[in-house]
Amino acid sequence: MSDKQTEKTILLDTPIMRGKTEITEIVLRKPQSGALRGTRLQAIMDMDVNAMMTVIPRISSPALTAQEIAEMDPADLTAMSVEVVTFLLKKSVLAGLPTA
Repeated sequence: MSDKQTEKTILLDTPIMRGKTEITEIVLRKPQSGALRGTRLQAIMDMDVNAMMTVIPRISSPALTAQEIAEMDPADLTAMSVEVVTFLLKKSVLAGLPTA
């Protein structure tokens, strides 16, 4: 995995209802530095829930609200958090990781 992806689609275990619309997948894009403002890099790398509730709405499509994230299935939040952390890793680090 030498090329870094700039987007990742997460299929939700538990869909999010927004009005009458059911959201079954979320596309996350690689954050630019500005999307990380107001957070600590260490908190993001630790997958801190508050840090993720700040960053994920800025990089998700459809854009999730903090309330939707707060009510989200923990497995789905974990999957998204792992991808956020992966986006921040250097190519050399990713090259050493096992692939599924």
